[in-house]
Order: sequence, then structure tokens, then C-alpha cells
Amino acid sequence: MKVYQVLLADDHVLIRHGIKKIIESEPTLEVIGQVGDGLELLNMMKEVTPDIVLLDISMPNLRGIEAIGEAKKICPDVKILILTMHKSKQYLCHAMSAGADGYVLKEDSDTELLTAINQVLKGNVFISPVLSKEFSSSDVDLCIKTKNFPPEPLTPRERQVLKMVAEGRTSRDIAELLSISTRTVEHHRANLLKKLNISNTADLIKYAIHKGYILPST
Repeated sequence: MKVYQVLLADDHVLIRHGIKKIIESEPTLEVIGQVGDGLELLNMMKEVTPDIVLLDISMPNLRGIEAIGEAKKICPDVKILILTMHKSKQYLCHAMSAGADGYVLKEDSDTELLTAINQVLKGNVFISPVLSKEFSSSDVDLCIKTKNFPPEPLTPRERQVLKMVAEGRTSRDIAELLSISTRTVEHHRANLLKKLNISNTADLIKYAIHKGYILPST
């Protein structure tokens, strides 16, 4: 009996523990690691080779959608199953366009998660039933094949810097997290302002919220 290796990426420890418990109820699945953000995920994937990654969208340092492509560069055969609270069609389309193999809502995890993992491991696309009622298979195919979302003007590194700036991190903090120089961070910040035609950090934060890089404060 083949045992598939699962890697969990979610910044909420309690959610990771709950998901791990569900997964461990299935003898053909084994959780081999847990991480709290996208950068930790990429670093761990250089050390282990999971069959499937369960990935949240909203995480510190590098959000899930940005991590999908980088994860598949490290492990080309890995399956990516998004596990999120976001019901937006825009998030779904963006995730599938980025290379996700499935999209499950956290509210469905107790009933749908094992089915989703099984389908994705078989090479099928799985979409949460709540969303699949409104988002047809042809819509999903369109997202996957044509990348049907507005072009992203920023490079992956610029998106990382933007998210961290919007979270209130200093250039020095960002430099340490990304293992680059403070001067390079300042260069990226200047490029962000120029590319987005934005003049200050407050507007950068508004842009980041609008694009879903961070969630608005409650």
C-alpha cells in the first residue's frame, strides 16, 4: 500500500492540528511537515519531497498563490491543494491559473478534504462543492488554460516586498527575511511606487489590500 506524503502550510497552528487529525484518519496519507508561511514552505520543500501540499492563501511573508509556482519549480510533480476561507471566484481563478490542482474551503474540510486529496492525487481537479455550483468546469478550464485574470505588473520578488511593506515591516526586516541587502529592498520599493504610479506607503497598503496580498484590518 502506497502512503502519500502531505505537507501542511497554514499560519494558524490550531487549523494545522485539526487538518492533521483529519489526514491521519486515512492510512494512505502521512503528514511529513508543517509550516506557517510561504517562505518556510519553499525552504522545507528543498529538504523533503511531498506528494501533495495543502496550502492556505493568506499567510505571512509569501502568500499561498505566490508560492504555488515556486513550489512546483522545486518539486515539479507535487500536487497543490488550496485550503482556504476565501469563497471569491477571483481567488479561485487566480489560484488555478497559478497552478493549483484543487480548491477546498476550510468550512468543508471535515467532509470534503479527504475526497479532495484523493481526487487531486489521481490527477483530477477538485473544486469545493459550494463554488462548483457557481463556477462550471469550463470556467475552471478557462482559468487554467488561458490564465484568465488581469496581468500582474509586478515580479515575484516585488510582490513579496509589497506584501511585507503592507504588513508594516521595515526595509531591514524585509532584507533579513528575504536574505537580500537593505539597499536592494529600497530599490524594490522605489520600483513599486514607479510601476504602480503610487506616491506613498499608505497607497501601497491600499493596493495590497485591493489585490488580496493582505487582509484589511478588522
